[in-house]
Amino acid sequence: MSTNENLKAAFAGESQANRKYLAFAKKAEQEGFKQVAKLFRAAAEAETIHAHAHLRVMNGVKNTVENLQEAINGEGYEFKEMYPKFIEEAQKEGNKQAEISFKNANEVEKIHHKLYSKALETVKMGKDIKSTKIWVCKICGNTVEDLPDFCPICNAKKDNFIEIT
Repeated sequence: MSTNENLKAAFAGESQANRKYLAFAKKAEQEGFKQVAKLFRAAAEAETIHAHAHLRVMNGVKNTVENLQEAINGEGYEFKEMYPKFIEEAQKEGNKQAEISFKNANEVEKIHHKLYSKALETVKMGKDIKSTKIWVCKICGNTVEDLPDFCPICNAKKDNFIEIT
């Protein structure tokens, strides 16, 4: 493998470790292990530092227009190609939980694609997007600017949304 392939693999691994360790921290916290949770969060932060370093070396962070376009491309791939295949396979295997997880993510990726596309148009005019609250559903990840009473994707109540600051 080339160094660039190694950087991509390292970036993916460090990114996954970050997310996994944050999930582990949440579970440790729920079980009353506050210091173990803190250790997991500390390691997760370190993994983020490693991932960002690898991404920097790969010249993976560009200007905002280029970053938005890359995000649009990634979200488009996920909801047009990746998740439909995953959903189909989960249905074939009768794995209802995976099917629901994939369907929820697929719907949210469509929303992200629209939000990024709208942002790209604005940034190309040299402006920032309008200042508004942004909310994320803790159940399915739905991302909204107007807080609904119930999530239109997973039907979670409004108190399951967190405001992103």
